[in-house]
Amino acid sequence: MRFSEIKYERPSLEEAERVFSDLARQLACASSYESAREAFLAFDKLERRIASMRTIAGIRHDMDTRDAYYEEENNWWDDATPVLTQKEVAFKEALLASGFRDQFASEFGELIFIEAEIARKSICDEIILDMQEENKLTSAYEDLLAQALVEFEGEKHTLAQMDAFKKCPDPKRRLAAWKADGGWYKENQGKLDETFDRLVGLRDGMAKKMGYGDFRTLGYLRMRRNCYGEKDIEAFRAHCVRYIVPIVEKMYQKQAVRNNVPYPMSFSECAIEYPDGNPDPLGGAQGILNAAQDFYDSLSKETSAFFNAMLEGEWMDLQARPGKRSGGYCTEIPDFGMPFIFANFNGTQADVEVVTHEAGHAFEAWLNMRRVPMETIFPSMEAAEVHSMAMEFFAEKNSEAFFGKDAAKYRFSHVAQSLAFIPYGTMVDHFQHIVYANPSMTARERHEAWLELEKTYRPWLRMDGEIPFWSEGMSWQFKHHIYSSPFYYIDYCLAQTVSLWLWSLMRKDYGNAWFIYMKYTRMGGSDTFAGLLENAGIPSPFSDEMVRKVALECDAFLAGD
Repeated sequence: MRFSEIKYERPSLEEAERVFSDLARQLACASSYESAREAFLAFDKLERRIASMRTIAGIRHDMDTRDAYYEEENNWWDDATPVLTQKEVAFKEALLASGFRDQFASEFGELIFIEAEIARKSICDEIILDMQEENKLTSAYEDLLAQALVEFEGEKHTLAQMDAFKKCPDPKRRLAAWKADGGWYKENQGKLDETFDRLVGLRDGMAKKMGYGDFRTLGYLRMRRNCYGEKDIEAFRAHCVRYIVPIVEKMYQKQAVRNNVPYPMSFSECAIEYPDGNPDPLGGAQGILNAAQDFYDSLSKETSAFFNAMLEGEWMDLQARPGKRSGGYCTEIPDFGMPFIFANFNGTQADVEVVTHEAGHAFEAWLNMRRVPMETIFPSMEAAEVHSMAMEFFAEKNSEAFFGKDAAKYRFSHVAQSLAFIPYGTMVDHFQHIVYANPSMTARERHEAWLELEKTYRPWLRMDGEIPFWSEGMSWQFKHHIYSSPFYYIDYCLAQTVSLWLWSLMRKDYGNAWFIYMKYTRMGGSDTFAGLLENAGIPSPFSDEMVRKVALECDAFLAGD
């Protein structure tokens, strides 16, 4: 079946609530494991059905945020999801109280109880209305960015389409594109500030209603942090500043010399790695897909079967267009046993990175789609991001097919940008900790806090106000995770560290690196992040030694440009 052929049906909220409640009672009153297990499996089946319909509605809304029908469905789900989540948590509370815990743990794993406890601590009746309002605000933010049109060179372009102009080799045209792009954000500054003010207030209020000091505790629970805490992340930040920032700074100093521009560089100057431009993929969108198919066909029988199924069923929407939500993601539709990849191709090397990145997520989901319960298909997000980020590096072996004569340039750029991402992503996380520890900050104070963090994490950037929005300490507002998924960003940094460790192994023994990756990926969401790493034989990214070794390996590679 093709994705376009799936029939969407809004479920009955009242019926779903009733069935969830009935199943919770059946589990609580079960006199045998067989009866308790029957309720557990029925609950999982209903959860899959609801998740599938919610995901289909969300994807189709994201494909065209101007579509009135799916806008209405998206609004309905914004209200319905917190209500259904509370009913799901009530079932998990019955699971936690079950007298058959040992039997459940033996068959489905102890992690289901760890996750149930986290879910129980994440929601209560008193915050349902707040969660609904939070969903409406994040949807409004996403729609604002999706429907943005930037006037540039006499035509209107989406924010995703502007990225290609912002990487143009012509410095004057590139700077003009950055200014036009930043101008749109400045014009909408009031909406961006007001929306975030309301989100911070709502989230702080929800945390306090649940008895937490501030949103940081609730935010960690909502991110399913099941094996580490804030102190571990603080230690990772310190490792990043100590080992990674100096190497990235040296890399950008060399870039400034190579491109004959002053240092520190502006956002526009920083966007171009070589005087003749960044590496360009071959053959447009279809050329990228053809090269991707060749790569997955050659990588393994599993990846070949997976990617061909994605192509045949049209389980991808890749091209940027007006009205389409910005960014990219992978999600799964459990009832149909398939993942879905959403992206915005714009003609840059990011198109190759996004199709390999999101395909890493999709491949993991495809391998583990039959896991029970549904929540063990995907692991927690830092663990899941290893699947995607590492897959980008495995695809480097086919970089000639993707980039032709620019292949070597791409391999250098990919490692350089992957390493440079870690300070940026760590800064995003640090910023969110500051914001939610100080919920009464004004918009101006938030921008000032971001500017201060730039000095620590990205000293290679010139913050002189020349480019509106971007060089004024406001650029955090383009990062939708900060609005829509608080505390979901350090996950990328932890995963990137692991992925760079795998990349260093690929350079010595590609086959062994793939063996370890598959061992890690086949476990799906059956264990904590720490457990998955240990079982696959991968060091922890929280280790000082791990971060130091990754940084040195990248430094040695980048020195050879």
